[in-house]
Amino acid sequence: MTEFTGVKQPEFDTMAGKHTEAAGRLEELAAALHGELQSAGLDTAPAARLRQLAGRVTAQAADLRRRQQLVRELQRQKVTFGRSTPAGSFLEMPDALGAAQGLLDGTLAARAALKAADGDEAALPGLERYASRTGDAEFVKAFLGALGATGATRLPGSLADRVREAKVHDDPEGAARLSAEGAKVLRMLATALARGTDPKSPAYLGETFLTDLVKEGRADHRVGNAAYSGYQALALVWAAHDGRTPFSEEFMEVVGRDVIAYEYERRKDEWEVGQTLWGIQAPIIDLAAALGLGTALRPGPQVGAPGAGGRSSVVDDLFHAAKSSREASQVLLNHTPAGSKESALHYLLTTRWEASRYLGDYQPFNDMLVTATTGRDETSKKLAAQMTKILSDEVRGAFGKDDSGNLEIKDRDLFDRYAPLRRPLGLALAANVDELSRLLLNHATFGEVAAKDMSYALALATSDDDAFEALVRAQTEHMRAALGATLPPGTDIKQFLTDRTVEEARPFGHLVEIRRQVLIAQGLDDKKADEALKSMVGDAIGLLPVPGARRVGELATGAFGDLVSSGYDKLAGAAYDQLAEQVAQRMSEHGKGLDETYRTLEDNRSAVERLAEQMLATAMLNKNMIDDQGLTGRTFATGSPPAIKTFSEMTPQEYSDFLAWVRGKAGSSDLLNRFGTTFDSTKDVNSSLGLQIPTGGDK
Repeated sequence: MTEFTGVKQPEFDTMAGKHTEAAGRLEELAAALHGELQSAGLDTAPAARLRQLAGRVTAQAADLRRRQQLVRELQRQKVTFGRSTPAGSFLEMPDALGAAQGLLDGTLAARAALKAADGDEAALPGLERYASRTGDAEFVKAFLGALGATGATRLPGSLADRVREAKVHDDPEGAARLSAEGAKVLRMLATALARGTDPKSPAYLGETFLTDLVKEGRADHRVGNAAYSGYQALALVWAAHDGRTPFSEEFMEVVGRDVIAYEYERRKDEWEVGQTLWGIQAPIIDLAAALGLGTALRPGPQVGAPGAGGRSSVVDDLFHAAKSSREASQVLLNHTPAGSKESALHYLLTTRWEASRYLGDYQPFNDMLVTATTGRDETSKKLAAQMTKILSDEVRGAFGKDDSGNLEIKDRDLFDRYAPLRRPLGLALAANVDELSRLLLNHATFGEVAAKDMSYALALATSDDDAFEALVRAQTEHMRAALGATLPPGTDIKQFLTDRTVEEARPFGHLVEIRRQVLIAQGLDDKKADEALKSMVGDAIGLLPVPGARRVGELATGAFGDLVSSGYDKLAGAAYDQLAEQVAQRMSEHGKGLDETYRTLEDNRSAVERLAEQMLATAMLNKNMIDDQGLTGRTFATGSPPAIKTFSEMTPQEYSDFLAWVRGKAGSSDLLNRFGTTFDSTKDVNSSLGLQIPTGGDK
């Protein structure tokens, strides 16, 4: 809490003036003393010390004059209040000069905001001038303290009404101007609210302000002829949030959870009737949507998907504000409301899902799901498992077996109902790709998810190109890590690699076969279904540990070693798919990929087998199964003594020569055959999905 000092006027003015006068006299005395000592041939050090003292007093005098000006301005603007004591009347003045300036600017900004809330358009430009001050804790406390929860709720309502009025009166230029100015003000308010409601921030206003926001959010308000709830107005603030100052866990726990509960309370009866009679489940839309403002008051394209028309719900705007923080997102999803038998995540994916579909804009919710489920923490893992189980149960009825034994989509409406969730589901599974291996190999569970549940979830997720690519990238890294593990002394390296190869082939085969099945079930051409992976494989060279200019035995320890050593250590805890994306981007900087034959592979299976061959060759090099003799004259070697080129530097022919050399040196063909045999098996998919996939040439 800021400390204050009491100052008396005019005594403070007198002190400032006397200090300035004293500084000048000390400087004159120092100059005179220096001249006298120098003329007498004496040491001038006393004059120098006096000049230093004069400098300090001069600086203090300047500080007092700045404070004097601030005191006068604070008093003129009636920002501070006098206090009477037995010693006289004092004016409260923050000890820190910056705090005093923040108090002044925050109060003036709040007054401008309140004028704008009262409909004074002329106050908007003045309010915008303070947008850069939201990083100052003292400013935020003064601004929100003077504005209050009531003002923070009224302001967006008034802005929306002014834009509506301009449109009603056929003033497109005025509407555009008000929209642009209002969007900046809303973004400023969003940042201030994020800071002022975060207990970890020095700008925190306390629990009372949060509970006041809930009270105002649930209250009915009116502007012009429009009646609205406070949450409909506050939603415009959340929609303007830029993510740079994330909302806190406490904000989402107190305000965010109440927003979701409020919508359910207000819509419960209507939804129950709508689901049985009309099939309509409309959410509570925000004030901009209620007034037909479209994309007005939106500060940028960060809210909503392209083509969504700018209409949004109160809850979706909340999701947008939550998505920039993993902790905030998880607070909304990882709890069970009092008196409810279902978790918040289950409610949003089932009971409320039709309301999410109403506006056709899934981006805010999906982005929040990705934020909440793709971390490496236990809560992310828990939520990912819950989402997998919920969606598996919901979508299972969409699938069956056709006459040939392949997968069939027997309920297309049900499949399409959950299709918008394919990408967040796929990314959550990619972040937990090791669970797929545990389910298939060890009959383990992932939360409440069993192998059958995982397979139905994958049938949904892998129908999306981005989700499938993320899963293959994740499994590629999983296999690389398994093959590259450090072995205890005396371990049979060949047997170790054989065991790991077979183990990693099963989840690879599971992913690719389910992808093939679900795309065929959708009526897509089998070969067309392979295009996404062919392109991915061409970029995936960077996922693998490569020799580079180092000699064999001194290779990089991991696929992401270069990223970490190059200042990308912030990615160390990221999900596999995020890392893979970064690596692929780095690799693309080198220009054309290594093996152009990757671009002409016939199917996903061949692509994955090429990845496996490269990883096996690299593992053998890393584990010294291949000595570095015989590199002289090899097309894939360079330098003296010769060292293996980086893969990105090899031509397709050089790379082919390298693989042939490894096969001859270490017998990698046997390992690759073991990989292919296991990879081609469809028994896991048959068992999980109840299929009878044709084998051989009919496959």
